[in-house]
This record gives sequence, C-alpha cells and structure tokens, in this order.
Amino acid sequence: MSNTITNVMPKILAQGVMALRQNAVFAQLVNRDLQTEAQKKGNVVNIPIPSAIAARAVTPGVTFASNVDSSPTVALVTLDQWYEAPMNLSDNDFVSADPMFIGMQASEAIKSLANNVDGYIWGKHVGFFAYAGTPGTAPFNGSLTVAATTRKLLGQNLAPLDARRAVVDPSAEANLILNQEVLQFQMRGDTQGIIEGTIGRKLGFDWYMNQNISTYTPGTGWVTGFAVSTTTGVAGTSTLHVLNATASGSIKIGDVFTLGSDSKQYVVIANTTVSATVGVDLTIYPALSAAASLGTTLAVVASAYTANVAFHRDAWAFASRPLTGAFQAGNVFQAPTDPVSGIALRLELSRQYRQETLAFDILYGANVTRPELGCKILG
Repeated sequence: MSNTITNVMPKILAQGVMALRQNAVFAQLVNRDLQTEAQKKGNVVNIPIPSAIAARAVTPGVTFASNVDSSPTVALVTLDQWYEAPMNLSDNDFVSADPMFIGMQASEAIKSLANNVDGYIWGKHVGFFAYAGTPGTAPFNGSLTVAATTRKLLGQNLAPLDARRAVVDPSAEANLILNQEVLQFQMRGDTQGIIEGTIGRKLGFDWYMNQNISTYTPGTGWVTGFAVSTTTGVAGTSTLHVLNATASGSIKIGDVFTLGSDSKQYVVIANTTVSATVGVDLTIYPALSAAASLGTTLAVVASAYTANVAFHRDAWAFASRPLTGAFQAGNVFQAPTDPVSGIALRLELSRQYRQETLAFDILYGANVTRPELGCKILG
C-alpha cells in the first residue's frame, strides 16, 4: 500500500492546492514579497520602515552642509503559526474507497488550513487605527458614504492610490452591490454587476467578499466618561493617562477612539486593565497629534462590530515557509508552494499499523507593517 499511495501524492497535492487557491482570500491580497526571505533559516523576518526626510533649501557655500541622520525602523513578521490537517486511511479504507475520496478529503483538509490562514491575517486588523461606519449596522445600505469616508481616511494617512483592496462580509457586500452606481451598467460602465453579481474595482478599491470576516468585541472596561486625567497629554507621545470613576475591566489591543473635538483616530496597542480608583496609561498609535488637556473626553467605539477592512497591500505582510529539510525518519514528503496564493504547503505520508496518515501542514506568519495603510469599515 505504501508504494501505491505514494504514487498518487501529486494528485492529492494538486486537488488540495486547488482548494487553497480558491479560499485563501487575504493571502492573495496582502504583501507576499517576503517569501524569499522566509525560506532562510530563522523564524523572524525584518521589514524595514523608512524614516521621514525633510526637504531643505540649498545654500551654496565654502563648507559642506550638515549631515542628516536617518532612523529607519523595522516591523517583524514571525513565522510562529504551525498548523496541520491530517486524515487517516486504513489499508481496507484505501482499497475500498471511491477513487475520488482521497482527493475530496484532501480538498477539505486544505480548506481548513486556508480558513486558518485567512482568519489569522484578518485578526491583525487590530493594528489599524482608522475606522468608518457604525457598529452593529451593515455599511453601504443605500449609500456609498462609508466607502467615500474610508477612501478619505486612507488619503489623509498618505496611502498610495494603487493596490487598494477592500474585504467585506456577505451583508456588507449585499448592501454594496444594490447601490445603483455599482449595479447598473450605465453607472458602472459594464454589465458584470447585474450579470455576475460582482463588484470589481469601484471607488478606487478592488472589492472582495469573505465569509471569514468576523465580529470584533472591544474591551469590557469602556464606559461613558473616560477622560484625560493628567495636566496634559503631550503631543508626540504614545502614552495617554485616562480615568473614569466607574470603570472596571479590560482595554484591548485594537480598541479605537478619538479625543474631544479632534477627529484624529487612535488605536490601543497594549492590553491593560482599568479600575475606578486609579487612572491608567494607554499605549496608543499613532502618537498624539496635539496636546490633550486635562478633562478631554474619549469617544470610544465600545460596541461590538463586524470588522470589514480596506487597505493598501503593504499595510500588512504574510510569509510562509515550506518545511523541507526536516528530520524525516523514513516518511514520505512533498512540499509545493502554490504559485497563485504564495502559501507553502507540506504533505507528509507516514505508515503506521495497518494504516497511512496523510497530513497537510503549513508554517506561516503575518503582521500589520504599516498601520497607516489600513482602515476598518465597521458593520
């Protein structure tokens, strides 16, 4: 049996990769340029982030102008997600099963891994600080205002105009496609809306529907009346001291808010716990754009919402590594990389007592590398 099933491994892989290609939505849309770096030894990939350089006037003289230092930073993508989807076949199963059975099960195994990757990348949205829409209300219901606001926020945060994508849940997609500007050919310029039900590229975004978009629930510690509790929140710092006399509970990475009458949006980037008796330091991103005076109130998105996302591809990075060169102990391995999604797979065949175990596995990592390039569309 071992030799026979080994011969069908390429077919199993082909069918499995096909399912992965169809389901790994986020992995196809985000930055995958780190694939070559991920093949090297080590589980952390450093992504350089350039520092700003100010323009200055040129004044000819007998001495050289002063040097200008650069202070680039790095964002990290750690390959620490290792998942498998196994299936067991006894000798009797193998000789008795329909020839399509193994391929069908392989497709299901890869589907589960694809959803795992998809959900993990989506979960990194907690790094985005920009947001549009209303919690608990599916966006685009009869209006494209939320889409326009999303575009405005990305523009204000200097996101490039190319390679912008939006991934929304089925409810948001249903509302969006019923807008006449999206549905009717005389508005959109083609008939794909009414014929195929596709949105395509509209308002500067490539739109995709994804069933893995889920609900984000903010921390339990938010109550009305949170305010800055020090003399001032210093402009340019990433710490804000706040207090609420009735607060108790958690504040989570990913919770978003604005300050007073300022429309600038912020996100919490470190978990903390609040209590009614003492203030708490919030670690936030971006740094305060202006000083926040004593008593300035926080307008917090404290209700659960569906976290649809719009982003430039470089907002986040994904990398995976084929697990080749490992200690194999006589088992049979194949390790293709899907050329479409860029996801690296391994199929391992191991012989046990009167049965074979076939296991797909994947090692990968993802992270938000440029939070300015992403925006949450609340629903």
